[in-house]
Amino acid sequence: MLADGNLVAVSGMGPRAARSAAQRLIDAGATSLVSWGLAGGLDPELEAGAVCVPREVIAADGSRFRTARSWQESLSSSVPRGSCVGNDALLTADHALETTADKSAARRATGACAVDMESSAVAQVAEAHGVPFIAVRVIVDTARDSVPPAVAGASRAGKVRLGRLILGMIRSPVQIASLLRLARRYRVALRSLQAVAAVGKLEPPSPGASRA
Repeated sequence: MLADGNLVAVSGMGPRAARSAAQRLIDAGATSLVSWGLAGGLDPELEAGAVCVPREVIAADGSRFRTARSWQESLSSSVPRGSCVGNDALLTADHALETTADKSAARRATGACAVDMESSAVAQVAEAHGVPFIAVRVIVDTARDSVPPAVAGASRAGKVRLGRLILGMIRSPVQIASLLRLARRYRVALRSLQAVAAVGKLEPPSPGASRA
């Protein structure tokens, strides 16, 4: 629990972990849910650090979940000046989109501006319990970036396995430049998340916001 009374659950990667974390928050008394974290870009206009506050979330099976409109609009309009905001749909994929071709195909198929692996699971829990829901996701890898194979391979188990990552770098040193670029964009994305949090608009119209 944060100092302001909000509840936080760190779920880790993937829909199963996100669903479990969201349910724990509901069981602990949460009256709203925020899917909060990082995403990959699908809209070529969105650079690393751009903030996605979508109007809807699309699940891997095509199901769509609307976010709480007034809450989503209030937060979108309050994002710090200078930060690009995407309000198109957020796609939840059941696996990481590793190549630019994968991302381009997902953009054409869904119109989504970004992709993650958790938000639709949180949305499903929110819908099941009749509580407001929004997603706040910040772009790390853009639509023009492929995820280095070593990173993708190290994270397929739902969390980054450092040993696998190091082994991948040893086997293919050419990936180091891509990894360093991704690390720089990761730092940019974290600063954007911190700036959004500092705005103080993560509370829904009624009290009791929680983050998964």
